[in-house]
Amino acid sequence: MELTVIEKGKDKLKVEVQGETHTLLNVLRENAWKAGAGQASYIIEHPYMAKPKIIVKAKDPKKILTSAAQAMSDDSKAFLTSFKRACKR
Repeated sequence: MELTVIEKGKDKLKVEVQGETHTLLNVLRENAWKAGAGQASYIIEHPYMAKPKIIVKAKDPKKILTSAAQAMSDDSKAFLTSFKRACKR
């Protein structure tokens, strides 16, 4: 995964996420909303030719996107723990 900041403003951050699809970006967008974003969306202009972009508008968009990524990580760890426990049964 390669990230490129396309636009960085006081209240807006647009990041290109090369090598990812709707799966990652949709979860990241949802977590950005939960973290308090005023707007969180993503765009994939063409599934084979364009690089996906996530756009976050907030008072501190970098903090929101960081919180969203951390929430994804925490959810993955919780799933892994539960999955390992379930497999032992």
